[in-house]
Amino acid sequence: MKDLKILNAKIPNFKTDTWEKADILIDHGTILKVGTVLADTKETIDADGKIVSPGFIDIHAHENQLTGGDHDFFTAACEVRMGVTTKVGGNCGDSYNRLEDFCSRVNSQGSPTNYMMFVGQNSLRQHAGADDRYQPSTKAQLDRMKQELASCRKYGPVGLSCGFEYAPGVTTEETVELLSALEDPGYLTSVHFRADGAQSVSSIDELVAIERRSGYGMQMSHIGSCSAVGYMKEALARIDAARATGVDLTCDCYPYTAFCTGIGTAVFDEASFEKWDYSDLMVTAGPYKGQRCDKALFEKLRAEEPDLYVAAFVMNEPEVALAYQAPYVMVGSDCGFTDGGGHPRGAGTFPRVLGRLVREQGVLTMMDALRKMTVLPAERLNLKTKGEIREGFDADIVIFDETTVADCATYEQPTLPPDGISYVILGGQIAVRDKIMVNGTLGRFIPYQNS
Repeated sequence: MKDLKILNAKIPNFKTDTWEKADILIDHGTILKVGTVLADTKETIDADGKIVSPGFIDIHAHENQLTGGDHDFFTAACEVRMGVTTKVGGNCGDSYNRLEDFCSRVNSQGSPTNYMMFVGQNSLRQHAGADDRYQPSTKAQLDRMKQELASCRKYGPVGLSCGFEYAPGVTTEETVELLSALEDPGYLTSVHFRADGAQSVSSIDELVAIERRSGYGMQMSHIGSCSAVGYMKEALARIDAARATGVDLTCDCYPYTAFCTGIGTAVFDEASFEKWDYSDLMVTAGPYKGQRCDKALFEKLRAEEPDLYVAAFVMNEPEVALAYQAPYVMVGSDCGFTDGGGHPRGAGTFPRVLGRLVREQGVLTMMDALRKMTVLPAERLNLKTKGEIREGFDADIVIFDETTVADCATYEQPTLPPDGISYVILGGQIAVRDKIMVNGTLGRFIPYQNS
C-alpha cells in the first residue's frame, strides 16, 4: 500500500500558465502519479476547493545558532507553518554555525524544513581574526578565509554570502579574491548591498562588477530594503540593463515596509540618521518591546544590548510591489528570530504575498506569485526535482485556500502562524496540519549541485 494520495487537487502548471485538476499519488517521498488515483493508501487528503502547490522555497533565510536547546530550529518551525519546505540560510554574510556542524546536525536529527546554506563572508572574517568591520582584511587573513571556504566545498554550500552594509571595510577586491577559492563554476554569490537610498544604484553596480569578474551568479538580497525608499525604478532599470548584457543577476524581496536587524550593527551608524529618524525604529523584544526609539533610548540599547533586533519602518509599499512585478525577483523572507523577538516576515512572508499582494491588491496573479516561491528558486538553486508538482519530483507540497490564506504575524506578535494553510507535506509526510507542526524532523540538508 502506498503512503498518501491527495484527491481533487488544483495544481499550477507553470509551463502552460494553466490550472489542472487531478489526484496525486505519493510514496517514499516521491510523486508517483498526477492524474486519477484509485489505489488505497495509508492516508488520504481531499483537497477539493484548495490549491495544491509545490512546497515554498525560501531563497533568502537565516538559521538559528545551534546551542543544543529548544531554540535551535525555532525560525524553521515558524517557516514550515507558512508553507516553506526548503530554506537557504547563511545569508547577509553571516553563518551562525560552522557548515560541517550544521550539516551533520540536520542530517542526524532532522529539522522542520530542508536546508541549503551559504557560507558567510563576515563570519569567515571573524574566524580569520579580521574583527574590525571597518577595516579591510590583511593578506594573511584573506588567505585563511580562502582556505576555510575551500574546505567547505565538500559539504555542498550554495556559495558565498556577503553583507557589505554590515562590514563596510570589506572591499570588492577581497570579495572577488575570496570567491576564487570556490574554483568550480556554478556557485552563487548572495549579497546584502553596501548602501540603500541614494546609493542603492551604485550598490547594484558593485554587484554587477562582482558577477562579471567572478563568473558566479549574483543573488541580490532583499531589493525592497535597498531600493524601496524612492529608488526602485532606477534600481530595476539598472538591473534590466545589466541582465540584457548577459549578467546573471536575480533578486529576492519580502512583502513588508520595515526591515529588521541588530541595533548594534553598522547599519545604524551615525550617518544613517541623516536619512532616518530615531522614531522610525521599533524595539522588537525585551522590556521596551513595541516602543519607538528616541535618541536616548536608541543610544542606551545600542550600547547595552547591541544584538537586540529593531524594526525600521522606512520603505514604501508601492515600490515593494513594483519589485515583485519584475520577473527575476523571487520571494524571500530574510527571516530570523532571537528569543521570540523579530520581524513578522519570519512567519508571514509567503501567505502575505498570496493574501495581500495577490488576492487583495492584484499586484501579482496567483500563478506568478507561486512561480516566484517555487519553480524560480528551484531553478536558481539547481534543485532538479523540486518546485513543481510532477511525476518523479519530490513530494514537498503546500495545500491552501486561496480565498482565506493570509498572514497573521504582527510586529507585536511576530511568530503567529498564518490562516488558510491546511497542510504542509515534506518528503511525502505531513509536517503541518491546520497550523500545528506534527513532525518537526522531516527536513534534511541538501548539498548544492553547482552544475
